[in-house]
Amino acid sequence: MKLEFTFDVVCPYAYLASTQIEALAMHHNVEVTWKPVLLGGLFKHLDQPARPADSWPRGKIEHNIRDLARQAELLGVQLNPPPQHPRRTVEAMRLLVSVPPVNIPTLAHRLFAAYWQHGEDISDRKVLEAIASELGHDIQAIDSESTRAELHRRTQEAHEQGFFGVPTLSYSGDWWWGADRLIHVEAALGSPTPPSTNAGKTGRRLRFFHDFSSPFSYLASTQIQRIAQRQGATVEYVPILLGGLFRAIGTPMVPLFAMSEPRQAWMSRDMQNWARWWEVPLTFPSCFPLRTITPLRVSLVEPATIDALYRAAWVDDLDIGNETVLQSVLSKAGFDASALLEAAQSAEIKAQLRQNTELAAHLGVCGVPTFEVDEGPLFWGQDRLHMVESALAGWMPRIDSERGPVGGSS
Repeated sequence: MKLEFTFDVVCPYAYLASTQIEALAMHHNVEVTWKPVLLGGLFKHLDQPARPADSWPRGKIEHNIRDLARQAELLGVQLNPPPQHPRRTVEAMRLLVSVPPVNIPTLAHRLFAAYWQHGEDISDRKVLEAIASELGHDIQAIDSESTRAELHRRTQEAHEQGFFGVPTLSYSGDWWWGADRLIHVEAALGSPTPPSTNAGKTGRRLRFFHDFSSPFSYLASTQIQRIAQRQGATVEYVPILLGGLFRAIGTPMVPLFAMSEPRQAWMSRDMQNWARWWEVPLTFPSCFPLRTITPLRVSLVEPATIDALYRAAWVDDLDIGNETVLQSVLSKAGFDASALLEAAQSAEIKAQLRQNTELAAHLGVCGVPTFEVDEGPLFWGQDRLHMVESALAGWMPRIDSERGPVGGSS
């Protein structure tokens, strides 16, 4: 059975995946099939903008830039994004579908390197012609109707499979989106290799910005203490009102609902993939989106309630926004529910939640979970816990040392 790699050279994450996929396949003794598609065509099928980042808040754009650089650094991959990104790649992708399948990987590597390492403008016909000639391919093939139709067919096929972006990897009837999901691909192939991190200096502080409304915050909450303890760090829980943050930075109040249907379906699968990876239970709540302002205030009064509240919402499918349900959850967990709920209504606690949310916006947080190591780099997403642990062990990403704090650069 083959591992299929769907890509467009315009995508930096497809480039990162392209540097890893062959070694992964060789390690697991499977063959890779490279499948060129037109990313803009996938977006068009879903009525998505050709440049999704144009609608993002500035903080999210900055996070994306840093995250890409951090991933490349950890992989040891050279990355020099062209200032004109995104460049037009339709002719480059036509060239890829015009060559025999056995030649696609070599040509793809050359095009990825041209775009993401050497600053060559592959939208320039002369540049593309030179690359084609270098590898013994006929540039004229990209002008044929059969080549145009083939690229369209491949893109249509990817859309019909439910793909909405690249890189997408598929194997044995399942598929995964993103260069950062290769660990799940490996799990499907039989022997995943978790990232390894050495222990760093003790005494570090890890701030964990979270809201009970997020499934990914829940997943992070199941791992954060283990990682901190392994690195001798102390966790400071910082509850924020995610809706308040979204209002402040201009993000849809429920980002999941703003996504295309295929991406929503993927997000649901991705949550379960991560739950299996971390070996924790996860039940998507029937009352989503959750109202969490009172539970957040309760957790400010008594941080020891956090695990019980996450479990109630994301394992037991209980509506913790309902005060009667919340009181029952707290009581069953061994807390004085009445006292906590009364304390949660104090002006001091209400102000603290507002201040936490304002602090998150000031620092450049644009979603949860977000982690801050010693008032240094911010890492967004429970799928970046390996980066968090590396930072606790002493890693300072080059881009963060060069650009300074997120909030100060946006």
